[in-house]
Amino acid sequence: MKARVYIKVYGLVQGVGFRASTYYKAKELGLTGYVKNLETGEVEILAEGEKEKLEELIEWAKKGPKSARVEKVEYQFLPYEGTFRSFEIKY
Repeated sequence: MKARVYIKVYGLVQGVGFRASTYYKAKELGLTGYVKNLETGEVEILAEGEKEKLEELIEWAKKGPKSARVEKVEYQFLPYEGTFRSFEIKY
C-alpha cells in the first residue's frame, strides 16, 4: 500500500551529512519526496512510497548517519498523493 509520511528529526542533525544520507537511503528504498534543513535546527522529510519502505526510512532516521546525534523523531502518515517524481534535497 502506498502512503506519504512527514518526518521531523531533532538533535544534532544539521552540518553532519544528514540530508545527503537521507537522500541515498530514500533512493535505495525507492521513495520519492524531499529532505531539507529547517531554520529551527531540525531536518524535515516528506516521502512517498510503499508503507513498509517508509517505515524503514523512519527507523533509519532514528539513528541517521554516524556523525548525527538524533534526540527525537516525530512522524505522521498521510494519504498518498503521488506528487513527486524523485527524491531530492531542498536547499
